Amino acid sequence: MLPTLDTEILQTFIAIADSGSFTRAGESVGRTQSAVSMQMKRLEEIIGRSLFRRAGRNVFLSADGEALLSYARRITSLNAEAIAAFRTPEMTGLVRIGIFDDLAERFLPHILARFAKTHPLVELEVYAEDSHPLCERLRKGELDLALVGNGHLFPGEGQIVLREELVWVTSSRHCTHEREPLPVALTERGCSWRISAVRALREAGRSFRVCYSGRNHAALVAPVKAGLAVSTLPLSSVRPGMRVLNEADGFMPLQMLEVTMIRNKTANHPAIDALAQHVIASLAARPPADQTPYGGLALPVGKRPHVTA
Repeated sequence: MLPTLDTEILQTFIAIADSGSFTRAGESVGRTQSAVSMQMKRLEEIIGRSLFRRAGRNVFLSADGEALLSYARRITSLNAEAIAAFRTPEMTGLVRIGIFDDLAERFLPHILARFAKTHPLVELEVYAEDSHPLCERLRKGELDLALVGNGHLFPGEGQIVLREELVWVTSSRHCTHEREPLPVALTERGCSWRISAVRALREAGRSFRVCYSGRNHAALVAPVKAGLAVSTLPLSSVRPGMRVLNEADGFMPLQMLEVTMIRNKTANHPAIDALAQHVIASLAARPPADQTPYGGLALPVGKRPHVTA
């Protein structure tokens, strides 16, 4: 008979992965460092693999530890979902959530599906549009919760719930990236994607011409696939027929795309709290296959070896 994985031990394991420290993990789960060490020793005995490697005072996950982390998040999330389904009273009400459209296509179905399972009587009013108007809506009190991209935020505002690489892309069937001046398709002026792209091109000393502008990545896909321009996209949005460009092709790295969850400070309802928790859990617990809808890779906070969520 196969051994079982204790969810409390898995929660400690996740805390270590997120904090990079046995001591800090112990503080977050309410255990001493020695108790944490004993739990991890037991976990390694059950798995039969070494889950950690050390570098000075820092603790990193081994390759097997990284593999287990995905399962651990899913197991603990499903456990919490199951308990909530039976212990939480039927919740009703309306929650207004905004999500920037580049994110909606990839992640919103999973978030909504998970939330509907445990809170079927809560009505959701969903807005999918650019980050700037979403921030304005929230500050006017028209939204309870919003998931927005880089920019348009006050320093320290909100909670980062997802980090993903922004990459250069070109058509896999054309040599558009070799043209001079370089034809580019960029998001609208003021967008952090555009600012990062222009900065990278100027730092590389590359002459370029903006041929196409759009408010979201859908407007950038067509000219790229047609071989008319190169552009920037989140890695998980790279489509078949596209190729990622790197420094070997003469393209400098771009900023990381950070997705931030912000809340309306004047809106207080248990359903809002519940949806916020589902957003965090959904992004952390997505199966690997769902994280790569177009062959790319999204990196939820905490999925990397030594990132503090």
